[in-house]
Amino acid sequence: MKFDHPEDIVRLTPLWKGERFANGRPKVSEDVLRRIRKITLEEAWGPLWNRGYPFQFEGDFKIVHPNQVMVGRAVTAVLVPKRPDLHDTLLNYGHEQEGRRGFFNQWVIDALVEDDVVVVDMFDKVHMGTYVGGNLSTAISTRTKRGGAVIWGGIRDNQQVAQIENINIFYRGSDPTAIADVTMVGMNVPTRIGRAVCLPGDVVLGTPAGVIFIPPHLAELTVVQAEKSQARDVFGFVRLKEGRYSTAQIDAAWGVALWEDYLQWFNSDEAAAEYRHLTWEAELADARRNERGGPQSDVRL
Repeated sequence: MKFDHPEDIVRLTPLWKGERFANGRPKVSEDVLRRIRKITLEEAWGPLWNRGYPFQFEGDFKIVHPNQVMVGRAVTAVLVPKRPDLHDTLLNYGHEQEGRRGFFNQWVIDALVEDDVVVVDMFDKVHMGTYVGGNLSTAISTRTKRGGAVIWGGIRDNQQVAQIENINIFYRGSDPTAIADVTMVGMNVPTRIGRAVCLPGDVVLGTPAGVIFIPPHLAELTVVQAEKSQARDVFGFVRLKEGRYSTAQIDAAWGVALWEDYLQWFNSDEAAAEYRHLTWEAELADARRNERGGPQSDVRL
């Protein structure tokens, strides 16, 4: 029995082949996190849905900063109602065997690093289920710089928390009581947040519409597909304003001629400059095969 066990975390995330933290948690790159901050929830949702990940979104939250996007790597925790024998065993184990201090929620927050987001299943408990208040939210701010928390439970000290501008918190409700009668049974383990599943190291994208958890092995693919959608939209708006194409042509599968027009614009227009790290060979090849009546490759948005 261990909290935050590296071997377990690695076994839970075998599809991730990149860098990891010392505890085994996948470390999606800062560049990918930066780019995800620029995409919409729907742009992130599409690639996941199309690849068999329909249970990654939950929208039934209150939000401390409703118009502020939050992105970071998940640090997860699962709590259950207090049962005295289990509670004492796990609390004593953390203190005596792992050298942890304070209560269960403090253990998680003490483990945070830059760009982390706490993701907590507290079984929708609000009264005496306030996972953070002013002090712990300040600690989250200090440790994560621009992260935050997703709490399937409560918070307190809302007026103080709202003054912390560099993080965001998604939560179920508020209460003046302190956290009590709960026991943490897992840290950096699979976590259920409403309808969604979150694993340690998932990229958390919090928006005004809710939160989506992006598996780390799909994070770069997701942002690339989102950026491609954005770039094509910019081109489409330009050509529609010029009257060169109809909406039906822009919205339908593009033929070779339209793709060639797009690529000429993409390689020369200043509006496309921020997207020039993207490549389009597969899409153009698909258009050529389609015109010849051949099979298409697996290019999915």
